Amino acid sequence: MADQEITCRDCGATFTFTEGEQEFYASKDLSAPQRCKDCRNKRKDERRQLHDAVCAKCGAECQVPFKPRSEEEGGKPVLCRECFMASKEEA
Repeated sequence: MADQEITCRDCGATFTFTEGEQEFYASKDLSAPQRCKDCRNKRKDERRQLHDAVCAKCGAECQVPFKPRSEEEGGKPVLCRECFMASKEEA
């Protein structure tokens, strides 16, 4: 198994998918990466980003790990951590 040159689907840069990486991916039954390491890290950071919101139940300002959408955009009411945990306990 030889090193492979792959073109990143996001930035278009060419990166090397080494023989060792290929073996690791195969052992985990994963497909070859489609993004370079920088673009993969950027996407991870974006997923971890917190967004400002206002709790629909208590009105407190809070941060949530997703971008809130209005009801017109098909979004659902956002709850702060305390109200969310309380609603889980009630269920």
